[in-house]
Amino acid sequence: MSEIIQLVPNKWVSEELLITITGLTHNAIKMAREKSWLEGKEYRHYSGDCQPKDNSPILYNRHEVDNWVERQRPAIPRKKSA
Repeated sequence: MSEIIQLVPNKWVSEELLITITGLTHNAIKMAREKSWLEGKEYRHYSGDCQPKDNSPILYNRHEVDNWVERQRPAIPRKKSA
């Protein structure tokens, strides 16, 4: 008999886990980080000495990312050609 263990993601997750739980792509995450998200809100750099640099690893706040998705406007319909 095998044992099933269910884990609940933490508030701050890696990009790999964010991709898995949201379906966002690496490129969508990178673009949002560059154009929409705020450091300290949707993402944050971290380091072991608590002095992260702009090239330090990044964690993502999955709750704020979900809120960002919810705030998206409906898609603008494209014109259909004949």
